[in-house]
Amino acid sequence: MDIRQINEEYSVTGQISVEDLDTIKALGFKSIVCHRPDFEQPDQPQFETIAARAKELGLDITHIPVGPMGVTADAVREMVDALDTFERPMLGYCRSGARSTNVYQQTQHIRG
Repeated sequence: MDIRQINEEYSVTGQISVEDLDTIKALGFKSIVCHRPDFEQPDQPQFETIAARAKELGLDITHIPVGPMGVTADAVREMVDALDTFERPMLGYCRSGARSTNVYQQTQHIRG
């Protein structure tokens, strides 16, 4: 994992695996948001597989997929809700971390 901290509440990374979740928890993350649609690539783990293990570890997790249409207003609203609801620090992931960064940046004008 190449975790990049955006600020104290939010960091991003590329695709994670079930095996990464223990490390993510040990690093102090309290919640995770996935911005990658399932089946984007044939070998990527499905969200439900990641979510099951995250929940076993006591991590909050949600799926806000950002697909070929890019970041939508709905995705930004859902991200604001996740940031308002889930404990932080939060880790966002997608294929490379770019969509997770972009969605987060677009919440800033709403959250102040």
